[in-house]
Amino acid sequence: MNIFYLLIGVSLLAALIFLGAFIWAVRNGQFDDNETPSIRVLFDDDEPETEINEEKKQTT
Repeated sequence: MNIFYLLIGVSLLAALIFLGAFIWAVRNGQFDDNETPSIRVLFDDDEPETEINEEKKQTT
């Protein structure tokens, strides 16, 4: 039964270590996306579907 207390303590310690590593990574900008904004300019936006676009399709 004592092993359960040890395992719970070790697992909580491991969880705290991983949480600390995650917080450190977020604060240091490891998850910042520097590539996508420069690439996003190259892609065309789709035209939003509106009533005007539907009328154009029906007349042609």
